[in-house]
Amino acid sequence: MNERKRFLGVNSIRFYNTFSSDEVCYEYISAIKWNDNAYHCKRCGHTNFCKGIRPFSRRCTRCKYDESPTSGTMFDKCKFPLHLAFHIAFKISTKKKGMSSLELSQEYELRQKTCWEFKWKIQQAMQSSKQHLINGLVHVDEFYIGGEEEGKRGRYKGEKKLVIVALEIVESGVGRAYAQCIEDASSASFRPFFESYISKDAKIITDEWRGYLPLKKDFPNLEQVKSDDGKNFKDLHIHIMNLKGWLRGIHHHCTKERLQGYLDEYHFRYNRRSNMETIFDMLIKRMVLNNPIRLHSIN
Repeated sequence: MNERKRFLGVNSIRFYNTFSSDEVCYEYISAIKWNDNAYHCKRCGHTNFCKGIRPFSRRCTRCKYDESPTSGTMFDKCKFPLHLAFHIAFKISTKKKGMSSLELSQEYELRQKTCWEFKWKIQQAMQSSKQHLINGLVHVDEFYIGGEEEGKRGRYKGEKKLVIVALEIVESGVGRAYAQCIEDASSASFRPFFESYISKDAKIITDEWRGYLPLKKDFPNLEQVKSDDGKNFKDLHIHIMNLKGWLRGIHHHCTKERLQGYLDEYHFRYNRRSNMETIFDMLIKRMVLNNPIRLHSIN
């Protein structure tokens, strides 16, 4: 099997030279979608194909169905040129603070709403796989976020949203981090987050809020200490301040319905800050292998 050629790194000039046309992007998506020629016709299930009419599409030799590389992916029915979609994905994944839909609109001369919708698709691809639980030492806390939403005209008074965050503490400082919107500060709201992101063998430290108490049954190494105005959770509170500052400075906050997407975007980059070489390729791969998202599902 020939390994597909991946784009590695964060150099903008090299990226622009590589992905200068839609055809190159179709080829890149095709290599991911049909890796090792893993082709099955969507209509009849046949495994033999020939060259299709459109760039890098495949035509079933039995029923003659012509399938585009973007069909069945998050790039399906993209409203603007595919190479611009790649460029937007590159900017959002590789820039330290990402880009707002307004910045994207100005740079690529697209409608802000169009950029906002596509960025939302990207954020869905940035969700954690939840396959790698945090182990070792973990600090957990909850905090409030509130304000306006990017993409809304005029002033929009958003409700405060409660978020729980977990930070992996390692010898060199901070490892991975995850955050999730929750309804309230009860153990019932905490539990799904703990089960999705934290190993039951981890040493978990929280403040003395009683909502964490019932979790000790399933997470026996959970310990509660006084917060002392955040002094006992210095790294965690720095992380929270940086996250709030990013939302406030780049996106001017968001509604509760959209906040999880921004949390996923922030932590997708954060958790790969030491391995930025592959971040763009990983994002494109996720967007190709995930199902399409239709506009009617975006509120």
